[in-house]
Amino acid sequence: MSEDSSNPLSGDFPRPAAAILWDFGGVFTSSPFEAFNTLEERLGAPKDFIRQTNAINPDTNAWAKFESNSVSLDEFDALFANESEARGHRIPGKDVIAMLSGTLRPRMVGVLKLCKQHYKVACITNNVKAGEGPGMARGKSKANAVAEVMAMFDLVVESSVEGVRKPDPEIYRIACDRLGVDCAEAIFLDDLGINLKPAKALGMQTIKVVSQDQAIDDLSTLTGLTFA
Repeated sequence: MSEDSSNPLSGDFPRPAAAILWDFGGVFTSSPFEAFNTLEERLGAPKDFIRQTNAINPDTNAWAKFESNSVSLDEFDALFANESEARGHRIPGKDVIAMLSGTLRPRMVGVLKLCKQHYKVACITNNVKAGEGPGMARGKSKANAVAEVMAMFDLVVESSVEGVRKPDPEIYRIACDRLGVDCAEAIFLDDLGINLKPAKALGMQTIKVVSQDQAIDDLSTLTGLTFA
């Protein structure tokens, strides 16, 4: 999966905005890639092996099919195992899915609460029908905590429900249309440059989440809000 190596804050800014759109995993939670690295180390696969596997045929591979709800969990399990085996290390898809649920970032949740007082807020998440709810949390306490965050959004757009996933521009249009705002009136945060490029092309101001503190600082620059 290619990455945008440009400045994490992109677009002509600051501009007036009406809505802030957020990715979930890697923004409100720790990065799933860190968890993937843990699995890779345990299985003896090279670092970032899973991420690199997902970058091959990114619109049609097992991961793309699962996030768009085109295949079942059992089908994904076998498809990903075959794709990873072709690269030298067979990893069942269910083992990868088990690593998806990250740790919530309380400070980012606080930022969302403040932003909600001034903007429409929505979550656009590439997710799969595994775990509990849009955040794919595992375990009752974590699922409850994620559900509380999800309830703060005015809108949640899930790839597994819509049948379309980032970076397809359509999923950004869906979110903005349902919020009743123009794409040029939105700010979008994501930890993947590949997901930010189409949002920027639609006129959004974008923030690449490299770290929690950096993303919050960049959002403060765009909004003029002061975050604790």
